[in-house]
Amino acid sequence: MGEHIIKLPDVGEGVAEAELVEWHVKVGDIVREDTVLAAVMTDKATVEIPSPVDGEILWLGAEIGDTVAIGSPIVRLKVAGEGNAKPQSGEVEAVATEPPAKLPTPKPETAAQPAAKTSPKADEPKAKPAAAAPKSTARPSISGAPRPEGEKPLASPAVRLRAKEAGIDLRQVAGSGPAGRIGHEDIEAFLSRGPQVARASGLARNDAIEDIKVVGLRRKIAEKMSLSKSRIPHITYVEEIDVTALEELRAALNKEKRPGVERPKLTLLPFLMRAMVKAIADQPNLNSLFDDEAGIIHQHGGIHIGIAAQTPSGLVVPVVKHAEARDIWDCGAEVIRLAEAAKSGTATRDELSGSTITITSLGAMGGVATTPVINRPEVAIIGVNKMMVRPVWDGTQFIPRKMMNLSSSFDHRVIDGWDAAVFIQRIKTLLETPALIFVD
Repeated sequence: MGEHIIKLPDVGEGVAEAELVEWHVKVGDIVREDTVLAAVMTDKATVEIPSPVDGEILWLGAEIGDTVAIGSPIVRLKVAGEGNAKPQSGEVEAVATEPPAKLPTPKPETAAQPAAKTSPKADEPKAKPAAAAPKSTARPSISGAPRPEGEKPLASPAVRLRAKEAGIDLRQVAGSGPAGRIGHEDIEAFLSRGPQVARASGLARNDAIEDIKVVGLRRKIAEKMSLSKSRIPHITYVEEIDVTALEELRAALNKEKRPGVERPKLTLLPFLMRAMVKAIADQPNLNSLFDDEAGIIHQHGGIHIGIAAQTPSGLVVPVVKHAEARDIWDCGAEVIRLAEAAKSGTATRDELSGSTITITSLGAMGGVATTPVINRPEVAIIGVNKMMVRPVWDGTQFIPRKMMNLSSSFDHRVIDGWDAAVFIQRIKTLLETPALIFVD
């Protein structure tokens, strides 16, 4: 028997490190070649790390949320044959003498087994505890509370998300992993007991406090939003728009059928994108990236519109490249494609980067007005609020009209308030008279 060290592979050109966001295995697990061991994230792209060999997990080299350098050891396995790690007799194994770059001290429960093995003879007394390790995967007991009151449950972000979607209180789930860590199999065991176990027995005080480590995409969102708000002086401009005519045109276009021509169902976004393209032609400084450290404004000719999208993992911004070269239907098809890729987690790094101006929309939950945060280093973001029927005075009477607010923010270091108002008023004109969108 030998040992095999798996190092964090190169996950992308120019990437020097990645954040560990999920372990799919634990010490003592038997894995096969191509079994997914872990998931790491960089630049909003999540990459799964598979095992290149069959073996038993001896050591895990990082905790959830740690930043790991490319090329650092992350997993050590016991394998058939010599493996790629050859500890010498009487010396501590390579994992103990060769700590991975930028890696914190491993978890005590995962580091205990390899740390105790200092020579081949030391393996024999440890054989029985190692053989008992697989028992930790047994289904948890279903009687009584699985942990004392106030003790916080241990679980990966993926398990927490699954429990949240299923309406499960993790404090009521017994964990079968090391230190009581809750895995997917524990969630399945809990669900198999039926809905009666999750019912509240009445009103009661809940003094529990759950500490949730900010990792992965959520940490990247937090860092970027904090940087945007601390570096950019925002000015937000809210304008009311009558979209009655636009909605009538959109409905008519969606009903139109052409033999042999397959078109996507149009939402409001493609019309807004084309209106932005026309407005940017008059004010190209709105389509810029501001390098505030170098004091340079990069004004782009190509209009790459980011579409802020909510996914199960958090907020991401897929980008419709070269909107100036796309018509209404092409814009609509690309928005649909990118939204599906973002929600399924298959969007590429190129599809999630390179925007020059962003649209943010909460759809039907859009509220009356919002104060969107600029997607730094861009200088503008267009916020779409919900559409509603309101009474509008036409000079003689109140008539029902479909109204919608645009709440848009601008970088006041680059965009003056007057220019922001002119830009939004131009978009307002185009949306209220949608035929103008199709006039070159």
